[in-house]
Amino acid sequence: MTNCNLDKNKKICTCTYEPCPRKGACCECIAYHHRMGEIPGCLFTKEGERTYDRSIKSFIKFSQQNRL
Repeated sequence: MTNCNLDKNKKICTCTYEPCPRKGACCECIAYHHRMGEIPGCLFTKEGERTYDRSIKSFIKFSQQNRL
């Protein structure tokens, strides 16, 4: 795991998936979700993040709901 501001990032990370080994390691998180064809939880609305559905379809759904 990288050490790029890890302690600082962990304090502000909005991901609620606690056993995640990438929590606070933003570059690793983004790379992981990109490989999986997903969006990182920190880009979702609070409601969307809590579903743990990181699909692009879910991201669009929650993004559109937030605009209404």
